[in-house]
Amino acid sequence: MLAEIITIGDEILIGQIVDTNSAWMAKELNAIGIKVKQITSVSDDADHITEALSRAEKRARVILITGGLGPTKDDITKFTLAKYFKMGMRRDAGVLENVEAIFKRGNRPMIESNIRQADVPEGCTVIQNKNGTAPCMWFEHGENIIVSMPGVPFEMMYLMGEEILPRLTKSFKLPFIYHKTILTANLGESFLAQEIADIEDSLPPSIKLAYLPKLGQVRLRLSTSGPDEQQLKDEVEIYARQIITRLKPYIVAEDDIALEEAILNIMKKKGLTLSTAESCTGGYISHLITKHPGCSAVFAGGAVTYSYELKESVLGVKADTLNTYGAVSEQTVKEMAEGAIKHFNTDYSVAVSGIAGPDGGTEGKPVGTVWIAVANRNKVVARVFSFGNKRIQNIERSASSALSMVLNLLKEDVN
Repeated sequence: MLAEIITIGDEILIGQIVDTNSAWMAKELNAIGIKVKQITSVSDDADHITEALSRAEKRARVILITGGLGPTKDDITKFTLAKYFKMGMRRDAGVLENVEAIFKRGNRPMIESNIRQADVPEGCTVIQNKNGTAPCMWFEHGENIIVSMPGVPFEMMYLMGEEILPRLTKSFKLPFIYHKTILTANLGESFLAQEIADIEDSLPPSIKLAYLPKLGQVRLRLSTSGPDEQQLKDEVEIYARQIITRLKPYIVAEDDIALEEAILNIMKKKGLTLSTAESCTGGYISHLITKHPGCSAVFAGGAVTYSYELKESVLGVKADTLNTYGAVSEQTVKEMAEGAIKHFNTDYSVAVSGIAGPDGGTEGKPVGTVWIAVANRNKVVARVFSFGNKRIQNIERSASSALSMVLNLLKEDVN
């Protein structure tokens, strides 16, 4: 069963907002056995929307559309759909009642454009949007199902979870889709492929192996589909075990989780704690860590110390060290890591100091130079990295490298 996602809005095409809706929908569809064939973004233009929908209907049985359902003149989706399906418009009493209730709760007056939110194509099935004024519209066109939803993420997610996914499950006999993801680190994609070439060659046609690289990490994903869920899992597990055994030194986790979450899981199991001392990453490492529920069992906290003064007063870096070697140096970053362990009373720490750019570099320390140190109560290890001249990429690469170094030190100690 194939689906296509169409997102509508000039704001997506000019980069004003990032289309997170499609990624979320694709994951949820995959979980119920529907594969996404294509994701298309189109402008607020009737001809463009019509063309995208016409093409999508030739490729997929399920088409999910988001966006263009607001009360302003540039929101033309429902009128375009009415014309596409050769339908007139009607005012839906249930939608109007919902809109009136929302404005009443907010003690706000309604104007004509708000009332017109209740106008829908005559032949659609209306699904009430309990979180907003724009209704969800379900169309059945031949063998295809087309669903138009608001583009506001929390409105779309509620409609998908509570209404659309259950209805799609009832409408089609769907196969099971099973993915097994293995997270690796410290070995590049091509070298991983070389290590497991014979295992990959032995995979049956029903099982596909994908390599998903990301800044010092590679996810290996085994995927298959079929009618018997347990049989799929058992068959994939045979090959997953072979890969895990072969790549044991590089295996971080046997689940589809982030590197920092894998580190948190290891440290939580061992009763260990972690702190951070960040300069050029500006708290980004702490941000990655605190995205995960339960991180407080491991993460004690950290400091963002951009200035010399704060490196000295918060982390205890010596003034002589800073004046002699500078903030971006092995000596300074080691003292930052040791100071974090001492002042935050943790078992491990990670410290980063570098030149993120685009300016601030020198001949000896060009933009992209980053020193990273990781420490426990017995040792401290530091490395220098030379990244590029793009600020955001330097921050992300610094964080990824720092987490990899934490993992390596941790594995040394717990193995």
